[in-house]
Amino acid sequence: MQSSISPLQRMAGRTKQPLNRMHGTCEGVPVTKKLIFIVFLLLAAWLSWTLWSTPPASSTTRKLVLTGSSTVAPLAAEIGRRFETLHPDVRVDVQTGGSSRGVNDARAGLADIGMASRALKTSEEDLYSFTIALDGISIIVNRSNPAAALSRQQIIEIYTGAITNWREVGGRDAPITVVNKAEGHSTLELFLHHFGLQNRAVKPQVIIGDNQQGIKTVAGNPNAIGYVSIGSAEYEAGHGTPIKLLPLEGVQASVENVRNGSFPLARPLNLVTQSEPAGIVRDFIEFARSEQVRELVEAQYFVPLAR
Repeated sequence: MQSSISPLQRMAGRTKQPLNRMHGTCEGVPVTKKLIFIVFLLLAAWLSWTLWSTPPASSTTRKLVLTGSSTVAPLAAEIGRRFETLHPDVRVDVQTGGSSRGVNDARAGLADIGMASRALKTSEEDLYSFTIALDGISIIVNRSNPAAALSRQQIIEIYTGAITNWREVGGRDAPITVVNKAEGHSTLELFLHHFGLQNRAVKPQVIIGDNQQGIKTVAGNPNAIGYVSIGSAEYEAGHGTPIKLLPLEGVQASVENVRNGSFPLARPLNLVTQSEPAGIVRDFIEFARSEQVRELVEAQYFVPLAR
């Protein structure tokens, strides 16, 4: 008995299974979907391993905090940048606020290193101090001021209000604008000590913070008088800022006269620590006192340590 299925129907029946395999099934799951799923699992595993095996960058960076003197700060910042190139895992953070802040922060552990543009006081001798350079304090006036020099007594009388017009000391007929430093700055303390003054006796028209504020104030006011770091003042005067440095007790205010010891109002620039320096703090202080930063000290118009 012949089959009722035609040859064409038998051919179609034989091709069903191969055509199904050509569309790519494996145990009911399309091959392309299964490959994507496997790749996804591998990628997830790799990301998980990377996150767990790589520590955060911040955990390997050490921060060194310096606070204090606005005179020392620009030099410390330059030294810090050079130190960072030699120690890529260290970041040096320099903050101003005056020598008193530097000493107090070092004592309280708020800073790794305090900056002070003066020697330590008797009440601060529990701390450790390391000189990195020398500087002086200069009286400055506007470059257009015809007054060439002031005696010690004239300076005292100007700052206490006994002399109020430049005409009284060889200048033009114009009222004197007295610029004084804010409390907490060693420049103020040393100025007062040198001239035997109490801050309450000073009669200022302007009170400033850092050296740059003082220099800008005097440069912008032809009748102003102030006192700032010799290093800062000599640098600015040499670069066109309209100020001039007056001699003190017959000695010209200059970095060279601070260097040779003849200038009467000189001071050390110090780094201060709570305890004997160790680790990265010790490394930074040794670097700041080394020949490796000598040109940085000179570039700031300070006097490097003698070797």
